[in-house]
Amino acid sequence: MAAPNIVNVATITGKTAPLALTTSAQSVVSNAASSGKVFKVNSLYIANIDGTNAADVTVNYYTQDDIGGTATAIASTISVPADATLVVISKDAPIYLEEDKSLGALASANSDLVAHVSYEEIS
Repeated sequence: MAAPNIVNVATITGKTAPLALTTSAQSVVSNAASSGKVFKVNSLYIANIDGTNAADVTVNYYTQDDIGGTATAIASTISVPADATLVVISKDAPIYLEEDKSLGALASANSDLVAHVSYEEIS
């Protein structure tokens, strides 16, 4: 099924999800190939919970769900200072994920960074 026309929306469900980042790419939000939905990603924050050290974050857009296919950088090895937060995606510039697309992230150090994504499932 193709992604729905967002002019004729039946349902909008707001979602928020946290994810502790590791040094391996992980899916932050993923829209399945046959979901029949469009995901509007309103915000993506990366918080450094390490009180001493900075850590780098990379965020990619993937051409397949669950971080598959081709990765295109949204943010590439950006340093997040200790006890600071980086805004990667904001309400002013949202990203739409059609079916079979995803956002993934990885950190330069395990357990230092946490991603928080807020998005809408539109069908």
